[in-house]
Amino acid sequence: MGRQGRGRAASVYAGDGGGRAGVRRSAAQRPHRHHRPSLRRLGWPAMALPDGARSYSSAELRQCCAQGACLVLRGRRLYDLSPFVRLHPGGEQVLRQRAGTDIRDALDGPPHRHSDNARRWLEQYYLGDLRDAEPAAAATQNGVRIRPSASSLVTTPKEKMDPRCQSVDIDKDLVDWRKPLLWQVGYLGEKYDEWVHQPVDRPIRLFHSDIIESLSKTAWYTVIAVWIPVVIYLSCYCYTSLANNEVRLFTSITTKYSIRIYKYYFPVIFVAGMFTWSFLEYSIHRFLFHMTPPSSSYYLITLHFMLHGQHHKSPFDASRLVFPPPAAGLIIYALYVFINSVFPEAFATTLFAGGLFGYVLYDMTHYYLHYGSPEKGTYMYKLKAYHVKHHFEHQKAGFGITSTFWDHPFQTRIPEETFGKED
Repeated sequence: MGRQGRGRAASVYAGDGGGRAGVRRSAAQRPHRHHRPSLRRLGWPAMALPDGARSYSSAELRQCCAQGACLVLRGRRLYDLSPFVRLHPGGEQVLRQRAGTDIRDALDGPPHRHSDNARRWLEQYYLGDLRDAEPAAAATQNGVRIRPSASSLVTTPKEKMDPRCQSVDIDKDLVDWRKPLLWQVGYLGEKYDEWVHQPVDRPIRLFHSDIIESLSKTAWYTVIAVWIPVVIYLSCYCYTSLANNEVRLFTSITTKYSIRIYKYYFPVIFVAGMFTWSFLEYSIHRFLFHMTPPSSSYYLITLHFMLHGQHHKSPFDASRLVFPPPAAGLIIYALYVFINSVFPEAFATTLFAGGLFGYVLYDMTHYYLHYGSPEKGTYMYKLKAYHVKHHFEHQKAGFGITSTFWDHPFQTRIPEETFGKED
């Protein structure tokens, strides 16, 4: 099961929880991220196979690659990775360079050994089979290289899908993807943890109500529009208060040894708030978002899926990568009240403003790690690869988002991959 020869992103979804051709979806359920021409309009006549898959010739493969599509082979199995090019953690250029080639050796590494989830993810872009294999000498036609890997296409029989990556029929999956998922996942019980950590490339609907469903989705720029004005206002207010009033710490304990807070302390306190948020970010992600709900608790499983499980199931759903302001506002207000009950107002609000700014950076960083294309070798490039490993392979490690700082002292850093020397 996979994408049909036309390659339309809305038509078929495969992989765990994937869809099936012929099932019509509402506009709200159809993916809207991938905008690419259909392969039919790119001149792709295909021959249907008995099992419903389609086959293509090497000439058709070269033609489509020459027109900008990113098609790759695994043996004779053909995949269209065009929708995934910009999202690839190794960078767009890596996939572009492999267009038209057999990627079996690349999947095993080095530099990276792809996980079972990554291989399952690949099956969602399956188009069909290559029905003819041409000599390597003819593979440079039209300027497109078709480089056979160590496992030559000429001698390889029809490649079968890895059984670990078997696509799941929409009618046989553990949940019904044509209905809101939030009220279904609680019934998965002991199967929930494995199911939720097998990511798919498809949108998720949580609620029956269109209004509530819309409120559960947030565009990335909404976070900036809502919270940055609050940060600016609080920062101005706090700086003025520190400049015009005598603010002291620990006056409730002792007046003799209380500490005066001057206005030029403002940036230090603000940064301290950002640092405090980084610890909260790590702690919330590790102990709340990645709690393992009891298999017997319908409500805790449902709560976990609503808070974070849905993001792990569909990690590239752009509308669910940042926290909705109404829900975030409740938590933010509770933290504001708590901090002001512990410290003097001007000091507490400055600390809070720095923490709120740290939260905005966290949400923007998280969105970029999923949808950005950082340059290879940069800090963000390494952080993106690190975070994607958290989603696809190391769900019990790598809890830092804006940095990996707290993963070190708490020993939850994702280990580096090592490859032995070949004989």
